[in-house]
Amino acid sequence: MNRKILRLALPSIVSNITVPLLGLVDVTIVGHLGETAYIGAIAVGGLLFTILYWNFGFLRMGTSGLTSQAYGRKDAAGEMRVLIQAVSVGLVSALSILILQYPVERLAFYLLDTSPEVEQYALTYFRVCVWGAPAVLTMYGFKGWFIGMQNSRFPMYIAIAVNIINILGSLCFVFGLGMKVEGVALGTVVAEYSGLLMALLLWKKHYKALRPWIRIRGSLHWKAMRRFFAVNRDIFLRTVCLIAVTTFFTSSGARQGNIILAVNTLLMQLFTLFSYIMDGFAYAAEALAGRYVGACNLPKLRQAVRYLFGWGIGLSACFTLLYGIGGKIFLSLLTNDAEVIRASADYFYWVLAIPFAGFAAFLWDGILIGATATRQMLWAMAVAAMAFFFIYYGFSGRTDNHILWLAFLVYLFLRGVMQTVWGQAIFTVKYLQTVKNKAFPEGKISDQQM
Repeated sequence: MNRKILRLALPSIVSNITVPLLGLVDVTIVGHLGETAYIGAIAVGGLLFTILYWNFGFLRMGTSGLTSQAYGRKDAAGEMRVLIQAVSVGLVSALSILILQYPVERLAFYLLDTSPEVEQYALTYFRVCVWGAPAVLTMYGFKGWFIGMQNSRFPMYIAIAVNIINILGSLCFVFGLGMKVEGVALGTVVAEYSGLLMALLLWKKHYKALRPWIRIRGSLHWKAMRRFFAVNRDIFLRTVCLIAVTTFFTSSGARQGNIILAVNTLLMQLFTLFSYIMDGFAYAAEALAGRYVGACNLPKLRQAVRYLFGWGIGLSACFTLLYGIGGKIFLSLLTNDAEVIRASADYFYWVLAIPFAGFAAFLWDGILIGATATRQMLWAMAVAAMAFFFIYYGFSGRTDNHILWLAFLVYLFLRGVMQTVWGQAIFTVKYLQTVKNKAFPEGKISDQQM
């Protein structure tokens, strides 16, 4: 079981770490063009796409859970049905973004307070990068499908290739062809479509045995799509709650001045680092939980959850020790501003509590997505988000930033607690039978499927 977990988690961790490299490469390139407005434009444009695409994260998560269950049932038709549904919804969503790109950009730059020069360059970046939406959202579907098929190596290969192509493309367009912000954006778009092409080629080479099960019309029939939409609706609403908390956290720090904003931004890098590692194990949880739920194998499901939590507790202890010993040294590498480093000392102990407060939430997210128990995940997130805002508005005063961090840690911890309580339902034969009935509403299960 440990080998299975690590085989899925480690490539996912590598993939996660490469995610911020796309933005980092873009910022590094424009940072050498001699105008600070370029850096601001890339930062604003990158933030806009992060928020925009974050809302479609359900395409990856829902696809992973449904695919892993089909894999556990040995249901080839179900595996391909989920991929067709995910790709179709991704393409329709991308088409909607392209059609509505003008009102989206107007709303975004109305809400974002930037200088006219930064806005002009950011608009240029947005209007080029938005054409990568079909590749990005289709890739979400493929990534979730590969993970559901117990294969996290392909998403890692694709992520690495995308970053290499992005670096080479952006350098070529900017320094070779004399383009500026639009060159960086074009390099990103080329990399995104290259990643999609690579996903298609990998599928064609390694999953060509599934071609006879490609049935587009049947896969997109309303009855077939109903479960896909039900699962992803809950994940989408859960993501809205998550965005509300993270956005409020950042804006609340900004209202307290530049020093506090800088402190919170630096300290959150430690949370982000921990999240990259735990997300890798959450992806493993998605794949394994879905596989054993689909196979109606309760002993293996319980064993997988026990081992995953063993890894979670061990990693939390390691990160707490690591942050306690070297966290402040890490902050000094991120900035040489003495005032910011000095101010961060007042809040650093909150960071030490993050691993043990948050690891259960990450793991349960993966387990519940794999089990398609998304309603429990949504309610847990909703309760935790309400607790976050209640604590902040109920107790904030002269120590606003301490209350903000307290509210954030309670939010993380409560997510794990509520998911532990409501997630127990997946360990019952009744729940497994319900999942099976939803997958086969007519009650006809062939030998191929089981």
